[in-house]
Amino acid sequence: MLKVIVIGGGAAGLMAGITAARQGASVVVMERMREAGKKMMITGKGRCNITNSCAVKEFIPNLPGNGKFLFSALQQFTNEDLLRFFRECGMETVTERGGRVFPASGKAKDVIITLLAALEKAGGRILTNAQATGFVVKPGKITGVRYRNVENDGRKDGQDFRSSTKGKIKLGPEHTLDADAVIVCTGGASYPGTGSDGNFVPVLENLGLAMEPLLPALVPLQPEEGFTEELDGLLLKNVKASVLSDGRPIAEEFGEMQFIRGGIAGPISLTMSRKVARLQYFNQPELELCIDLKPALPEDKLDTRITKDFQEFSKAKLKEIVRKLVPQPLVEPVLDGAFLDGNKPVSQVTKNDRQELIAILKHFTIPLTGTRPLAEAIVTAGGVSLKEIDPKTMAAKRIEGLYFAGEVMDVDGYTGGFNLQAAFSSGYVAGLHAAQPGLAR
Repeated sequence: MLKVIVIGGGAAGLMAGITAARQGASVVVMERMREAGKKMMITGKGRCNITNSCAVKEFIPNLPGNGKFLFSALQQFTNEDLLRFFRECGMETVTERGGRVFPASGKAKDVIITLLAALEKAGGRILTNAQATGFVVKPGKITGVRYRNVENDGRKDGQDFRSSTKGKIKLGPEHTLDADAVIVCTGGASYPGTGSDGNFVPVLENLGLAMEPLLPALVPLQPEEGFTEELDGLLLKNVKASVLSDGRPIAEEFGEMQFIRGGIAGPISLTMSRKVARLQYFNQPELELCIDLKPALPEDKLDTRITKDFQEFSKAKLKEIVRKLVPQPLVEPVLDGAFLDGNKPVSQVTKNDRQELIAILKHFTIPLTGTRPLAEAIVTAGGVSLKEIDPKTMAAKRIEGLYFAGEVMDVDGYTGGFNLQAAFSSGYVAGLHAAQPGLAR
């Protein structure tokens, strides 16, 4: 009986363990936290958006971080296969707006309970409070895993694991588990309180594996200090926004955005954040966020609309007209951006003033310093270089007995269930081939 060790008890790790155990392997899933699936507990606002109901071919464009690499994995274990798996395990699901699929109970905990029950039923076991510290290596082959027990350190659930390591976490003596195959599912470095903090990167680097830098993806954008403080809490719907790098657009999205303390969140900001993070890391250009506050109106029609308002409300002040065009928190910033006095009577507003107002409504610009920190990101871009991994088996190309799955690899996607499906699909493939290394590709 082959011995398979899975490092990491998240979505990818549990699916890898279940799949390997179902193929007859002796499986141990090693999880450094006290409970498995911590990050799944907070996905989908605590409801766990397990996948998306769209056609499998639509997953690739929704995985902008090297989604093509997962083409084979997504074919081997599709979203329909995943839903069948949960249904056969007794967990019903519901499909909501945008094809997002959730457990019918609306509780992420039920997803984790289902996965753990499936692992146990298949004969696998989970070892919690176990921090992998390295591999047992023979020339060109992994033969085991070294680990230490994480002793009770008084942390509360969700407390940052990394910040706790400074004199608080106590590790027991080192142990070794032999293995015929090891599947690394240690995740990225976002949400460190769930155990996903990038701590395993040095271990992988010591094996000589190429790593791509860990960067935030699906994270709020970071404006320059003082530029959005008065907009805290403002939600903008149906706006078009683009990110400019040294004056040139590098990303554009339409939809919702929200100003939060110290950042700019919402779907369109999160979607563009991956490109911003890469530019911030590699190039450090001058970055700006340009928002079209009235995307449904071309400049000539917007001019007609404003002129009509001026005629109808000729005794009003300019700021009162602007208030008809944008939410109240934006009135002053828009007027300031156009260098206009809001108390100026409409009757005194010149054609040039009007053109300046139109320009700022169509191009409301905020300087950016980049994105919020990686610890605040929903997912991590970067990780094990895909040049190191066989996409059909998830096996390391240069090291026998080593496999990868999930966010530890340099693959990431948009919100909507795409990242979890990527984790489940790659976990399935890694588990299948780790348990049957001779299986035809």
